[in-house]
Amino acid sequence: MTTNESPHDDATTDQRTHVRETYGDIAATGGGCCENSDAEIAADPDRTLSLGYDADDLESVPDESNLGLGCGNPVAISNLEPGETVLDLGSGGGFDCFLAAREVGPDGRVIGVDMTPEMLERARENAADSDHETVEFRLGEIEHLPVADATVDTVISNCVVNLSPNKRQVLAEAYRVLRPGGTLAISDLVATEPLPDEIRDNPDAVDACVGGAATIDQLETWLADVGFTDGSITVEGEWTDDLPVVSARIEAGKPT
Repeated sequence: MTTNESPHDDATTDQRTHVRETYGDIAATGGGCCENSDAEIAADPDRTLSLGYDADDLESVPDESNLGLGCGNPVAISNLEPGETVLDLGSGGGFDCFLAAREVGPDGRVIGVDMTPEMLERARENAADSDHETVEFRLGEIEHLPVADATVDTVISNCVVNLSPNKRQVLAEAYRVLRPGGTLAISDLVATEPLPDEIRDNPDAVDACVGGAATIDQLETWLADVGFTDGSITVEGEWTDDLPVVSARIEAGKPT
């Protein structure tokens, strides 16, 4: 297996702490991520629409749930069905969770997991202010999901897996919680070639969702390693002018 990840060391702990603090601040201030540090710009509806959402999406969710943190629209590629159970890795303010709840209906269930207490508080407040009774939010790391084995139909995520210091473990956890026949539908940033060490070792670059971007080859290897089949990584668009980082959708299935 090709990897530059370290499951548990001081650097991993430092990275996770830095990310948690950064996104705690975002939850408190209302937005700002990646190349945007201005909350007003980051949560701009036009930017959200440019990622593949539509006006109905914005109108159907609590206003405070859209923090402008995504790089795509995982709900649009997930083909959700009524009655399904959906898990969102790194759910933030709950934006994609609320959209998923609309798709799975009153007989479905949506679980959001986030490691940042401030994000969790914000998401729960958003849920309380909405009529989405089938959505719940749990505190936890996406490398160690607080979800039982084989209980989820679809796993989604939006520009979060790149933040993990152990992305292979994230995919292994997603595989564990999926039911046989379940699917993975992730929007994320990926590298088209290995990034220089000065970018990978820069905590600000990691927080900006680019420093931790895995290569397409790495992701394809990890998907197969943990058991997924029919894995595909589809590049959707350029993300930066100065780094080989692109937005992509990552899809795979768990065999029946």
